[in-house]
Amino acid sequence: MSYFRFQERNTNVRREIVAGVTTFMTMAYIIFVNPAILSSGGATGIPFEAAVVSTCLGAGIMSIIMGLVSNTPFALASGMGINAVVTFTIILGLGMTWQQAMGIVVIEGLLVVIMVLTKLRVILMNAIPMGLKYAIGVGIGLFIAFIGAQEAGFVAVDSVTAVKLGDFTAHYTLLAAFGLVLTIILVAYKVRGGILIGIAGTTAMGMIFKVIPLPTRIVNLPTAASFSTFFKADIPGAVWSNGMLNVAAIIMIFALFMTDFFDTMGTVIGVGEEAGLLDSKGRLKNLNRVLLVDSGAAVVGGLFGASSITTYIESASGVSEGGRTGLMPTTTGVLFLLSIFFAPLIAVVGGGVQVAEGVYKYPVTAPALIVVGFLMMSVISKIDFKDYEIGIPAFLTIIIMPFTYNISYGIGFGFISYTLIKLFRGRFRQLHPLMIVASILFAVAFIAQALASKFMGK
Repeated sequence: MSYFRFQERNTNVRREIVAGVTTFMTMAYIIFVNPAILSSGGATGIPFEAAVVSTCLGAGIMSIIMGLVSNTPFALASGMGINAVVTFTIILGLGMTWQQAMGIVVIEGLLVVIMVLTKLRVILMNAIPMGLKYAIGVGIGLFIAFIGAQEAGFVAVDSVTAVKLGDFTAHYTLLAAFGLVLTIILVAYKVRGGILIGIAGTTAMGMIFKVIPLPTRIVNLPTAASFSTFFKADIPGAVWSNGMLNVAAIIMIFALFMTDFFDTMGTVIGVGEEAGLLDSKGRLKNLNRVLLVDSGAAVVGGLFGASSITTYIESASGVSEGGRTGLMPTTTGVLFLLSIFFAPLIAVVGGGVQVAEGVYKYPVTAPALIVVGFLMMSVISKIDFKDYEIGIPAFLTIIIMPFTYNISYGIGFGFISYTLIKLFRGRFRQLHPLMIVASILFAVAFIAQALASKFMGK
């Protein structure tokens, strides 16, 4: 246990385990959401049961590896957003097989691995100015809070204004409101494990008032069919078919690469800042190990058939409970592995409440995300908004993340605006060359994605 350096990071075994359990509870929805997206009712050819096992096994193994290799509080699982691109754009949109789609994920992951091994990813992360690093953390906090507000039912979709006030007569919204009040009180009184206690209390209240069901069974044993997606990725067929290079696949590899590369960058910076693991220049110790595990996880996700596995922003919930070491994600990983057998029980807490066809709310864990969002936004006071050269890019970074539902888009807007302001003010010497390169790549990615959408629309 001395490997985890509990004393050095002002933590202990109990605190790390509680943090790991909390992180798992806020991530557990992926066990059911990822398979639902990947299988898409059987339209993709990916069996739901196999997707559940690949999701749990991938998240479990990679979270444990992250904890043991890097000793940092970052848990991993199949990335939301990327799984939707794999299903709806690559498979259903471009007409590729799910094996080819997973091949694209593997190739994208290998590209990121190369970036890590050449140290380019680390150099770029260290090249980001501190103001933007703070803004990334704040933006992720606002993003998490927005996700929580939606999952709680506090915010609903509106065809005119995009969002509106949710239905506070709905049973799931009332349960989430109770959970939010309970969690806020516990956190305000600085109760250790307050977020986890809030989740447990909300679960109990939901069962009492029959908002969430009691589990009908506890154990579910996997079968041979549960592993049918493993190592079926068609890597050659992903980019070369009928004797020709698949240009659309190349574009998708680039798009996934940009998303995976910068989503993780944002998560590591934001959660690392919340955990107090960044130095005065915003650098994380063992950063290269973190990035290597994360990039390798994308490859593993493709090989398992679970879509790209990436570092999760929900790790912030465990950090908010005091998680500071690798024991936190190791605990989370063990729980993911156990979930293969206890999926019916996990479904009660993390599986959500179905409110319409294909629409789910998560009133039990949503309050935790809102509170974690608040805690992550506290660093906003460190951003000098009076300095427009950093204030404007920071502002765009913060608002674009929740507005576009994408971390990398927020980073892209921040990078591009920061670079343009410096260039137009004749202060290009203050720009790190990699910031310029990254800004150009973001601009290309935005244009390529727009053109791809237009092409697919036709």
